[in-house]
Amino acid sequence: MVDAMIHQKWDEETDVVVIGSGFAGLAAAIEAKNAGCSVIILEKMKGYGGNSTISDGVIAAAGTQMQAEAGIDDSPERMYADMVSAGLGLNQPELVRTLAEASAEVFQWTMDYLGVKYLDRIEQFGGHSVPRCYTTQNRSGSGIIKQQLRKVKELGVQVRTRVALQNILKDPDERVCGVLVRDGYVHADSSSGIAKYVKARKAVILATGGFGNDIDFRTSQDPRLTREIGSTNKYSTTAEALREAMRIGAMPVHLSWIQLGPWASPDEKGYGCGPEFASYIAFAYGIMVNPASGKRFVSELADRKIRSDSILQIGQPCIGIADQKGVACSGRDIGHCLKKGVVKKFERIDEIAAFYKIPAAALSDTVARFNTYVENSRDEEFGKPILPNAEPLRNPPYFCVRLWPKVHYTMGGILINSKAQVLDLAKRPMKGFYAAGEVTGGVHGACRLGSCAITDCLVFGRIAGKNAAEE
Repeated sequence: MVDAMIHQKWDEETDVVVIGSGFAGLAAAIEAKNAGCSVIILEKMKGYGGNSTISDGVIAAAGTQMQAEAGIDDSPERMYADMVSAGLGLNQPELVRTLAEASAEVFQWTMDYLGVKYLDRIEQFGGHSVPRCYTTQNRSGSGIIKQQLRKVKELGVQVRTRVALQNILKDPDERVCGVLVRDGYVHADSSSGIAKYVKARKAVILATGGFGNDIDFRTSQDPRLTREIGSTNKYSTTAEALREAMRIGAMPVHLSWIQLGPWASPDEKGYGCGPEFASYIAFAYGIMVNPASGKRFVSELADRKIRSDSILQIGQPCIGIADQKGVACSGRDIGHCLKKGVVKKFERIDEIAAFYKIPAAALSDTVARFNTYVENSRDEEFGKPILPNAEPLRNPPYFCVRLWPKVHYTMGGILINSKAQVLDLAKRPMKGFYAAGEVTGGVHGACRLGSCAITDCLVFGRIAGKNAAEE
């Protein structure tokens, strides 16, 4: 076991050490620096941002000025209820309440303080009872990350890349007091880099993300998630920091609850472009059918767990269908999806049936039935919310995507409290140790609602930074 007494001296000292340069880590560093602390951000990869940079850049917030201007009745209480419903009641209530109550303020902070720009529209993602999802202008998490990096540079905070966490260190009083890292780390060689000891006079903040691409760790939690199941994550999303936190006594929670993205396509690697078409167009304005029967089988705007489980139960990729009007309503350009061949274009419904070997009569009947639901603003089969600007599927050309779930998000991690303090196995705060973002567990329960991850990272990242500064 490595601890602070093994070596004779520290190679470097600072007030706060932040591990990870995604949404949560950068938010924590900004707040700690603004509170008067010296801060160092350590990132194991050669680039900044991790999974945050490749997210779709959508943040959920309840009770915002944009909602009020659009006549949308929402509140933190309603957002809390939606998150707990999706999480099957396994969420830690105080964490969900903290997130929901701070969501509007942190959304405003991204605009007023960071300078993030958003599209002038509010989306409704699956599992949300009202529209409360806001997309960055560049439709990517990089729209937030770049502004955070600009701010940390302006504040004089160092962000060091290719520095991997090896051990979290404690002093004789069991206080987390620093880290042992590998400086010059190369991901392909876990033993690479030079060992360095970095002292944290006040606290260490862990913001290393999830473990979606750690095959050994994820299959130990869910044996179904073998190498044959793809992932939307960057290859660097592994569990070594989580394992290290548990080694020094952090409480693990919900590690086996691993979210699959129902909008992923088997026709491309990684996240790709299919999710953009499926999430914003096919699910919002179209339908998803079982190719064997030609019938719908779930609400296209149910939460991610319900949709993913339903597709897996079908046992083969299912087909998402939308028309030209749906594309126009979404405000999205799908040219890149068509160019890659992930999304296909058809002039008639019977052409779709022939291409995907779907029973033609059944598919036509499904489309006709769904069109009556749109006209009546009520889905009588599955209760899918019919969006106000939705129109029947009668506007060719039609666009389709094959859908098969991929590992997307790990709800489990180390347990924190509402102050972002890491809790030990007796649920006591560990001195000098904070965490935020996907490395933590308990916020989302069994299933995370889409767009709540960025809110989670920013809310608890800021809380961690502020409280670490007060240590």
